Amino acid sequence: MTLTTPRLVPRAMPEPATGGRFGAYGGRFVPESLIPACAALEEAFRDAWADPGFRRQLDLFRTVHAGRPTALTPAWNLSAELGITLLLKREDLAHTGSHKINNVLGQALLARRMGKTRLIAETGAGQHGVATATAAALFGLGATIYMGERDIERQALNVFRMELLGAEVVPVTTGTRTLKDATNEAMRQWVAAVDDTHFCLGSVAGPHPYPWMVREFQSVIGEEARRQCAAELPTAVPDVVVACVGGGSNAAGTFAGFAATTARLIGVEAAGGAAMTDGAPGVVHGSRSLVLQDAEGQIGEAHSIAAGLDYPGVGPEHAHLGTTGRARYVTVTDDEVLVALRRLARTEGIICALESAHAVAWVLRAAGTPDLPAGSTVLLTLSGRGDKDMAQLQEMS
Repeated sequence: MTLTTPRLVPRAMPEPATGGRFGAYGGRFVPESLIPACAALEEAFRDAWADPGFRRQLDLFRTVHAGRPTALTPAWNLSAELGITLLLKREDLAHTGSHKINNVLGQALLARRMGKTRLIAETGAGQHGVATATAAALFGLGATIYMGERDIERQALNVFRMELLGAEVVPVTTGTRTLKDATNEAMRQWVAAVDDTHFCLGSVAGPHPYPWMVREFQSVIGEEARRQCAAELPTAVPDVVVACVGGGSNAAGTFAGFAATTARLIGVEAAGGAAMTDGAPGVVHGSRSLVLQDAEGQIGEAHSIAAGLDYPGVGPEHAHLGTTGRARYVTVTDDEVLVALRRLARTEGIICALESAHAVAWVLRAAGTPDLPAGSTVLLTLSGRGDKDMAQLQEMS
């Protein structure tokens, strides 16, 4: 494959339009009682994001507490086997074990700036819950985490970590007892406690300003990776940038660093929960996006071996990127994910999260095909480490 100097193209991930719209997607579809809270949050975020003092404070905590910048690790052995150059952006090395801490530190600092004394959050795989509990302990805030009963069973280690950090973990027993239902419950509780409580949403979903705000807090991933790739690659920019997608915050943060280049952006969904692939326009959790739903418009059930991808929707900016063709979204099966996780572990000595293994699975499948010809350069974001999944993997062995 001939390597050429990348050509900059118009920025594909700007601030959303009025009302929080990314093309046909986004917006603010919430009960009337939450409209003032969302508007106040937008105003506070705009003010903070324009304040150099806030940005310096956030950078300080990202560095001394979260361990940024995270490494860019060449996957030497797997690259040789596949005939490509594969670089891993190591969000699994961040404090708490995933990219979630990037967003939570930003939201916790913002909540404190707004005078809030308590955080509530939803979680699926538990990584966002752990990050929220961590930030709450650091900043002296209360924390209540809503988690589906099914996810509590398969992510017991993270439940213990949240409780050890001082957070209350509330089981959600309605619906599918997974991330969708945990998000529903957290939003209901926010309505009742909005005066002193900040809803620390974990993904690029929800009502405006959350999809934009979370993407901006996570854009540190892509900004770092862009600089690291410039130092590592002869062309400065990889041919392909790939990340797993559920709600899509790690992918949005990664894509933000490369959307204005010629790099191809690939988001990898779980085959059983592929809103980008199988969804239709609809409203879920306060924004219009692509959603799994039946003929009557009822929200469908998603399935994934990875609790963090067990979500029937996707962030509205991803829906926009896919609709406009700037990013491409693909699916992999649970079986492919398990093979990918084991292969990465045995070739590179890295045990990644089941969520991250979705991105690895696509690279394994695509290498040597027109999607990923020999000689291609690939940046892959490892969104989290696999400690949380050990009990689940042991049971399946």
